[in-house]
Amino acid sequence: MRAVVAVLGAMLAGCGYHVAGKADTLPRTIQSIAIPAFGNSTTRYKLTDRLASDLTREFIARTRYRVVQNMDESDAILRGTLVSYFPFPQVFDAATGRSSGVSFFATLSLQLVERSSGKVLWSNPNFQVRERYEISVQPERYFDESDAALERVSRSVARSVVSAILEGF
Repeated sequence: MRAVVAVLGAMLAGCGYHVAGKADTLPRTIQSIAIPAFGNSTTRYKLTDRLASDLTREFIARTRYRVVQNMDESDAILRGTLVSYFPFPQVFDAATGRSSGVSFFATLSLQLVERSSGKVLWSNPNFQVRERYEISVQPERYFDESDAALERVSRSVARSVVSAILEGF
């Protein structure tokens, strides 16, 4: 019986499982990452304004990498562009005929490049983002929820991107 438990324990210890977001598939030569401002091919500016700072916070909180301002001092550079942003009404209030729920889809193009060699370490040219938010149908209670939705999306994108880079997906 002890032999079976020992064999099972050895198998589980070496099976390759790990906590999600904690693996590190980047080369050991990468110690610092620069995250410049994101490009924007759309008219929606607030999402790109938040992404670089949320990614910086996420890298600092979850990884061993230093995030540096100066790209010339970094080992890798994470670049991104908001390629598309499409909001559309999803739910309508039957009484007023106004939209009471809006969804948006956005596409980002992302790339982590080793600065010295130009080698692409991770890339996702079609990173999809989706969020839904509510709109008050009463004009006196109207509050633009889109900014809060963009904040949620930015934090979510940062978590997802850092996990994808660490896991090599």
